[in-house]
Amino acid sequence: MTLRLTAVCLLAAVILTGCSAKPVLMPKDSGVPVGLDLSGSWTLRGDPGSAPKAARDRELKIRIPRGTTDKGNTDKGNTDERTARSRSSARSAGPSVQLFLESGTSLKITQTRAGLFISFDRSIVEEYTFGENRVVAIGPIEAQRVSGWEGRAFVVETLDDQGSVMTETWRLDDNGNTLVRDITVVRRGKQNSFSRQRFDRADPG
Repeated sequence: MTLRLTAVCLLAAVILTGCSAKPVLMPKDSGVPVGLDLSGSWTLRGDPGSAPKAARDRELKIRIPRGTTDKGNTDKGNTDERTARSRSSARSAGPSVQLFLESGTSLKITQTRAGLFISFDRSIVEEYTFGENRVVAIGPIEAQRVSGWEGRAFVVETLDDQGSVMTETWRLDDNGNTLVRDITVVRRGKQNSFSRQRFDRADPG
């Protein structure tokens, strides 16, 4: 009886350990699909029935500690502005802030052979390297980020210190005239939120 009880306890411990294990981000492909270029100026489409921006912001929070400095960001102006915005969000939302989720109604994307530069409303610029797998610092706390290609979609995944994963997927639709951005947050292995944005090309393709 004692041996059976011990075996049951060990099995339960293994199961609990597996359930609480922190997710592991897998590296993405660094090779750009042939003929695929996300470059251009894009304007957010106001789809009928879409949730207001404030509502979307509340839904898409990923738990990241307060304060931020991105080791990969060399633009001091952007870093300062981003830090101020993050602290403001932290005060209003408590420990859950959208630190790595940038939004804007106007995007400018520049694609090179090595990565993407995405400008949100001409104020914040995000830089992604194809195939990157690196750590971004948020004050004394660190989070992991990977980005690259999955098929014909560009994917960015961010893993916070509590095991929440935010996935951003960018892809072209409508013969390259529409940019689709899907944002998913998964917590404890379950989808916490999902949002889709569509951007219309504002310049000739």
